[in-house]
Amino acid sequence: MYTVLVIDDSPSMRRIIKDMIDSIDEFEVVTTAYDAYDAREKIKEYEPDLVTIDINMPKMNGVVFLRNLMRLHPMPAVVISGESVRGNDIFDDGAVGFIPKPESGEPMPVFAERIKDTLLNLTFLLKRYTLKKPQAKNKPKNTTKNLKIEYKIHPDEVIPLKKALMPGMKLIAIGSSTGGVESLLKVFRKLPSNLPPILITQHIPYGFSNSFAHRLNDNSDVIVAEAKDGMILEKGHAYLAPGNMHLTIEKSGNEYKTKLLDTSKVSQHKPSVDVLFRSVNNSVGSAAMAVMMTGMGDDGTIAMKELHDNGAYTIAQNEESCVVFGMPMKAIKAGAVKDIVHLDDIAQYIIEFSSGKRR
Repeated sequence: MYTVLVIDDSPSMRRIIKDMIDSIDEFEVVTTAYDAYDAREKIKEYEPDLVTIDINMPKMNGVVFLRNLMRLHPMPAVVISGESVRGNDIFDDGAVGFIPKPESGEPMPVFAERIKDTLLNLTFLLKRYTLKKPQAKNKPKNTTKNLKIEYKIHPDEVIPLKKALMPGMKLIAIGSSTGGVESLLKVFRKLPSNLPPILITQHIPYGFSNSFAHRLNDNSDVIVAEAKDGMILEKGHAYLAPGNMHLTIEKSGNEYKTKLLDTSKVSQHKPSVDVLFRSVNNSVGSAAMAVMMTGMGDDGTIAMKELHDNGAYTIAQNEESCVVFGMPMKAIKAGAVKDIVHLDDIAQYIIEFSSGKRR
């Protein structure tokens, strides 16, 4: 059963959409919200698997709310709106579905069928997105026997540390999490096309990574794509880890290729920054640059320290410019970072590393 939050400023439309979604066996509306601010609090309280968003809402319109949601709390979102002209744009903003509201005179069963078809087509994404979440406040608190403590898998269990015997090709590896979507966009807007290959692991749900890769590509001179297995690393290109696979690289003759791993989460994430950084250390060693950006937790710290100790150039985003100063802080405390850099300057540091001015 997938839980849904319905956001719409119209009480009657909230009730109609709720009833239609509740009639689908696999879905249940756990609550509704009348505007973006009400929705923000209810997302924290109920941790729904999916939200539906209206565009025309008071205080903050649905497009702005959607962009903020994708920046701060990425999750599956479907826009249900009468503004069909927005249908294509909202996918660029991170939505995974668009359902037009009924036109004048259109039978409600037709609208209900649109909702049902869209949500059922998204179950493949929701299966991958749905994680063990903190117990919602409206649920009984006597079910602790059903809760699991997630074992934190070390990168050794997925990708053993080997270290490159000789430095390989120059490349840049970037890790980020909460706040990383908008932060990466800011960095990539400033990057030229003549850089070494760039590898990115951003903690992002399955189904969002491909559209995010397109956003990066549209906002940069670098050619950005969601990584697929066996892609040859090329200068001027960037490769984003899919939302449900670890991104690694391996040497093949004189070339380096992407290799996707469908294994357990590492450091509680899949894709994991630790897996990417460990792979880069194994393959190219001291020829690499590793960048740790905004994010919660400590994913990437283990392998970034290995890269640092192996002679790679490592930088971390500073506290002032982070949405969450978790991952960079852990890496800094571990002694894994050479330079601490403001978000606005990260692109310049990448350019200078690429030209040999920083190492």
